[in-house]
Amino acid sequence: MADLPALTPGEIRQYSRHLILPEVGMEGQRRLKAARVLVVGAGGLGSPLGLYLAAAGVGTLGLVDFDVVDESNLHRQVLYGHAAVGRPKIQVALERLADVNPHIRLVPHELRLVAGNALELLADYDLVVDGTDNFATRYLVNDACVLLGKPNVYGSIFRFEGQVSVFWGARGPCYRCLFPEPPPPGLVPSCAEGGVLGVLPGIIGSLQANEVIKLIVGAGDPLIGRLVLFDALKMRFRELQLKKDPACPICAENPAQRGLIDYEQLCGSPPGAETRAMDEMTVRELQGRLEAGEPLVLLDVRTHQEYEIARLPGAVLIPLHELQERTGELDPAATIAAYCHHGGRSANAVAYLRSLGFERAINVTGGIDAWSLQVDPSVPRY
Repeated sequence: MADLPALTPGEIRQYSRHLILPEVGMEGQRRLKAARVLVVGAGGLGSPLGLYLAAAGVGTLGLVDFDVVDESNLHRQVLYGHAAVGRPKIQVALERLADVNPHIRLVPHELRLVAGNALELLADYDLVVDGTDNFATRYLVNDACVLLGKPNVYGSIFRFEGQVSVFWGARGPCYRCLFPEPPPPGLVPSCAEGGVLGVLPGIIGSLQANEVIKLIVGAGDPLIGRLVLFDALKMRFRELQLKKDPACPICAENPAQRGLIDYEQLCGSPPGAETRAMDEMTVRELQGRLEAGEPLVLLDVRTHQEYEIARLPGAVLIPLHELQERTGELDPAATIAAYCHHGGRSANAVAYLRSLGFERAINVTGGIDAWSLQVDPSVPRY
């Protein structure tokens, strides 16, 4: 214990319930104080991670995020409140976590994690916690951790389900052993498109924080080689045993990949993302064409639930997942203006329709959210 930092009287008071646990004790708490942990993402998972790791006494806690607080975050991102809307998440998180524990060092990284900065950034930390919500960053975090020999405490959430594991290429499988390649672009909807139960990131993020603390103090059985699946609707946990893939491209004995790559290219762009400019219009252009009386078919490709929240007058609702079966309801000769929440799903819809000969299908960039911001603020945002 000589090399571990001593605890101050104030720290002993704050961590007293840890100190009386035999599995933690004075040595374990001093290990927590000496630890350097990086949390990538200060959103749904990053909120409970930040709160519990700060409260637990992780001595150096780094946070990576470049986003600002939005009202749509507040039902699940418990680091933030209405007074923080519009402010950078990093700034608000630092204020909140410093109040939770003034004894720790908080390190902000207000940037986008990319291949060009990942290795240098992660090298300063003992372990990394993945609180991201996109595949490109998820693969980047995994590969950087493998190359640096660091554990990657993984979590993911969607609708009512979550996953947790510890990927550590030096001691077991990594994320690529489980998912060698990302799913086809557009196949897996984001939380913004598919929704997420507000309490779910609290559950999954707390499980991740639990794994971080266990790894640091050396207690219990960490989730190396195990994937925990949680179903909130059924209130059921399942566990899958994972094995290291001898052909893994990054953590195999003789890996095919020995450095970081272009992860945006690896994960691809959503189908239709490269539509020509003639296949797109802005919400302002749509407003002008509607006011001019042009015969447009407004095609809403969001879900029925989203349609109930907000809609454009006169729009035809055909959710994207139903489009293939319902194209007969559309006139191939009509000018179809397709929209969704932000423009991604409608770009997919336009690409699909044009492949079938709907030559006048057009994507409304920015979707109904841009319409609310730029044209009609009475249309609710979500």
